[in-house]
Amino acid sequence: MTDHPAESPDVTVHETLPARVLLGAGARHCVPDECERLGARSVLLVSTPSAAAPAGELADALGPRLAARFGRPAAHTPVAVTADALRLVDEVSADAVVALGGGSAVGLAKALSVRTGIPQIAVPTTYAGSEATPVLGETENGVKTTRRAAAIAPGTIVYDPELTLTLPPGLTLTSALNALAHAVEALWAPDATPVTDALATEAAEGLLTALPRVLDAPAHPGHRGHLQSSAWLAGLCLAGTRMGLHHQLAHALGGTYDLPHAALHALLLPHVLSFNLPSAPHAAARLSRATGGADPVAAVARLARSYDGPTTLADLGVPHDGLRAIAERVAAAPHPNPRPVTADSVEGLLEAAF
Repeated sequence: MTDHPAESPDVTVHETLPARVLLGAGARHCVPDECERLGARSVLLVSTPSAAAPAGELADALGPRLAARFGRPAAHTPVAVTADALRLVDEVSADAVVALGGGSAVGLAKALSVRTGIPQIAVPTTYAGSEATPVLGETENGVKTTRRAAAIAPGTIVYDPELTLTLPPGLTLTSALNALAHAVEALWAPDATPVTDALATEAAEGLLTALPRVLDAPAHPGHRGHLQSSAWLAGLCLAGTRMGLHHQLAHALGGTYDLPHAALHALLLPHVLSFNLPSAPHAAARLSRATGGADPVAAVARLARSYDGPTTLADLGVPHDGLRAIAERVAAAPHPNPRPVTADSVEGLLEAAF
């Protein structure tokens, strides 16, 4: 994470979060050893229904170290679900939590860890990259709030491309574009550093190169591994810089209307790029390098439109008469953004996405 000291406003500060990352085919089999390294004797396994098979395999591998399983994480990390899981943590005296699945599992593990202090191991099965960030978004009464703290970030991440081989094409596409949004916003963040610039450029190039290859050859482990490592770099971008308009819109819309996280990011990204890039020449130049000189907006829009699910806010069920309220909420307390944010300009962006 970065910040600008009050006494030296022109000084750039780059801070790297401590983390242990295991990367490679079969890395999931190292999770019991990682629990042993942490000294964990009573592990709570959080997993999504879509990851039932590998979760069962991992539960068997943990053996007597497994204290309980929680299989009901939800998108946007509702605080009510976290409360249910916290009761289970107390009941079994869990001393570590392992998350296996997509962003909902990782988010719940973050919420449990930051409330209890127990260590967490993240084993992602999608490409969103949130496991590499100290960011937690939680939803209560239709409002999603986001906080950032070093204690939120998983101390151990296990990337195994074999866990993504059965990921449906739609979720492969949308979660990878979600990761791309992390890299994009890092390029125009006010606290960007040479390190985050390098990570974001490499992440964007990797995501835009590997994603079409994975969609064409879903069973190719090398392409899957490239996409996964690029998503990791994108997550590191979000860990090191402040979020902007794209993430603010996704959180406002997602929390209000309980929308699918990855699909929402995917459909918003081309519109936010179109909105911001004329005011962000540094980001535009680096993204053009990542696309081989092609128009970044067109390249991302082409991928987003290829999704066979919802590609507009209307398709997601967002009511048209709700756009103005979202725009006003965002404009009332805007995140840092290269282009000035007003209720009218944000409403225009949302109209285009609608």
